[in-house]
Parts: sequence; C-alpha cells; structure tokens
Amino acid sequence: MSRILEVTNLTVHYGTVRALDNVSFYVDEGEIVALIGPNGAGKSTALNSVSGILQMKGGHIASGDILFQGQSIKKLTTDELVRKGLCLVPEGRHIFPTMTVLENLEMGAFTISSNKHSVIKERIERVFTLFPILKERRKQKAGTLSTGEQQMLAIGRSLMLKPSLLLLDEPSLGLSPNYVEMAFEKLKEINLDGTSILLVEQNVQKALEICHRGYVFEIGKVALEGTKEFLIKDERIKKVFLGE
Repeated sequence: MSRILEVTNLTVHYGTVRALDNVSFYVDEGEIVALIGPNGAGKSTALNSVSGILQMKGGHIASGDILFQGQSIKKLTTDELVRKGLCLVPEGRHIFPTMTVLENLEMGAFTISSNKHSVIKERIERVFTLFPILKERRKQKAGTLSTGEQQMLAIGRSLMLKPSLLLLDEPSLGLSPNYVEMAFEKLKEINLDGTSILLVEQNVQKALEICHRGYVFEIGKVALEGTKEFLIKDERIKKVFLGE
C-alpha cells in the first residue's frame, strides 16, 4: 500500500499564535482517515494546510512538510493542488446558490478541457448515480436545495475532478440525522470506488464508524492515533466523545 499523503512535523502559526505544534499524520491509498478532537484543537488548520487555503485564512506554515504522492506541496496554490488530484469540500459547502445543480457540477469540471464533453457528461452521470436526488433537482437553483442536498452537491462537485484524495471539513455540520447517515454511507461508497479520504468531523461516533484510522487532536498536537478499533476502545475516547 503506497502513501498518498504524508504530513511531517507541521507547525502552523496565525500571527503569533501557534495553531499546530509539530504535527505528523499520513493517509495511505484507499484509506479513510479521520481527524477528531474538540473545537479549536487544530483539525481544520491541518486540513487547510494540506488543501492550500491556509494563507487565505491568515495562517502560515512555520516548519515541517506536506508530501502528496511523494512530492512536497506546501508551497502550491489550491488551484495547482486540484490539478494534481487533491480536492477539498469546505465547511459550509460553498456552492453557487444562483446556479442550477447541473451548472454547479459543470463548474466543478473547470480543469477538464472544454472539448472533452464526453468526460464531463460521464462524470455528471456518475454523480447522479451516487446522488439520485441531484438528478431530480438538476434544473433547480442550488440555493433552494435543503441543507442535506446542498452537501450532496458540494461533494458531487468535488468528484467531477475525480480526485485521488478527497478532503472534507465537517461534512455532517447542520445536517438532519437522516442526511448525516446518508452522507457517511456515500463517503464509504466513494472510498470503495477508489478515492482516499481525509476527514475532519465533530460527529466522532460516525467518523469512527467509517474510518480505517484516526488521529485525536488536542491543543494543536496529536494526542492519540490508531485504528478505529483501537480508538473506539480507548477509555478517553469513550468518555469524552462517545458519552459512555
């Protein structure tokens, strides 16, 4: 199994504040890896560092490195990372509300040459197969969709580029229980279809259900790591996150 992502000794600052302190984690090809922990622990900062949007959020990498498919990416822009096969579904979805569902998906294919209509059409059909509700709503303005449907669209849009690694920041945030269940089932399907996933998620129980391995963040550091079976049995995880 080859390593698709390797973050080594990453230290990140927002001004004079140290948000991450010597953090290391990795994702192997075919894995779902979850970053869990309390609010403000550094999970989203880690994801923003990998996805290239850290500077847009006012942060900078002070030390350490991020390798994607064996190459350092810490100085690359989000646009360059997308072209390499690394896509982020940000917290809050950030769809284009005045565009239709179909137009949103077409916008997701922005790196595909405009003369490759068959490729774009094929990927749209793949998204519609994964999320049939989006096919029903394809002519509907995205802003009129329910929160759950908007999250499906945000994930579907990222899949238009057929990423090797999909990054998700709080995909269950604001969703009804039914849509939370559906979202995680769809992530498992996406993973089985060959996409590696790095996930930041407040719903620790659901994250541990679908991930292969996880990292527990505490105040900018990795406090615990292991397989989901190991983490589920850990007394601290049971007490703090699973309410047992």
